[in-house]
Amino acid sequence: MQILIALVLNAVALLVTAYIVPGFQVANFTTAILAAIVLGVVNTFIKPILSFISAPLTIITLGLFSFVVNAVVLFIVSAIVPGVKINGWVPAILAAIVLSVVSTILNTVLKDLGGKK
Repeated sequence: MQILIALVLNAVALLVTAYIVPGFQVANFTTAILAAIVLGVVNTFIKPILSFISAPLTIITLGLFSFVVNAVVLFIVSAIVPGVKINGWVPAILAAIVLSVVSTILNTVLKDLGGKK
């Protein structure tokens, strides 16, 4: 059940990000669900490799290069999922930042709601 909730939260985070960031588009909720699945797979298997390769740059930039790694992950998702479009590097980096903030907020709200039973 938690996996389904996390999937829906990530899909909502993608839709909110698409609403906020110009140049980052998600066609509909079904596309957002598919993109959330692909994002989870890419984050599990490809992002660790990218993070390892870019570790020196991430250290030099005091962690800011991790947003570029996240943007690359979003580009990979947009290449796989039809209906997800990114119009350049600036929207990709902004989307990576907004997506991480929105996901953190949604997960915090969900944990707070779950803790008040």
